[in-house]
Order: sequence, then structure tokens, then C-alpha cells
Amino acid sequence: MNGYAQDKDAYLKRMKRIEGQVRGIARMIEDDKYCIDVLTQVSAATKALEAVALGLLDEHLRHCVTEAVAQGGQAADDKVAEASAAIARLVRS
Repeated sequence: MNGYAQDKDAYLKRMKRIEGQVRGIARMIEDDKYCIDVLTQVSAATKALEAVALGLLDEHLRHCVTEAVAQGGQAADDKVAEASAAIARLVRS
């Protein structure tokens, strides 16, 4: 079971809102809206995706990594390394 399983519906709802935001941005471009207005909406969508990513990361650390660490061994080391790599990707983006 994934760590976010209990919040799956909330994550899906947020992603559908973000999807709508992105479609709205495409319409703004199609309608030749002012650059800064488009960039403002891109920034809002980006922040919304970052919030989802941080929530998923938190769930991963609390569930998947914690479980693996409790079991110990190579699986724990692998989960910690995997989480570290995910954090690095988020920081770079």
C-alpha cells in the first residue's frame, strides 16, 4: 500500500484542479493574453504541483521510509537513498 493511500482522493482532486489551471493557461496563450498574466498563472500552477509533490514526499517518508527503516538492512538503505534522490530532484526543479 502506498503512503498516500488514505489521502488519494484529496490528491486526485488537487491534480484535477491543477489540470484545469493548465488548460486555462493554454487558453490564455491561445487568446493572446498579456505575458505577465500568463506567467502569473504558470507560477500558480507550479506552486500547486510543488505542494502536491511535498505532500507525497511527506507521506513517503512517514510511511514507506519509516517502515523500511523499522525492518532495517539493505531495504532501509535503499529507501533512504531513494528519498534523498527524490528530495534532490525537487530542490533542483
